[in-house]
Amino acid sequence: MQEPFDITIGEIDYAIFPEGNDTYVVFKDGKEYRHILKDTESQWLTLDPDTALPLFGEDEEVNAIGREITAYVPEEEDEDEETDEEEEEL
Repeated sequence: MQEPFDITIGEIDYAIFPEGNDTYVVFKDGKEYRHILKDTESQWLTLDPDTALPLFGEDEEVNAIGREITAYVPEEEDEDEETDEEEEEL
């Protein structure tokens, strides 16, 4: 499963915690903000906090967060450092 990561939209920072099945928990200002679900490539839905059912309706902020999630590329671990450390042990 994908590790949590941060995104920034404008001047707002969000922490994104993947839950699997295209579902994410979004934190804003250090507080749980929304649960969102990918509907289509460009459409994302907020999940109802009580029932976890999708709330249909256009929400530009949720779609912007979704675009950033889709565009996010995880940072790769520095394999060169690991290789150097292994060689030093030999």
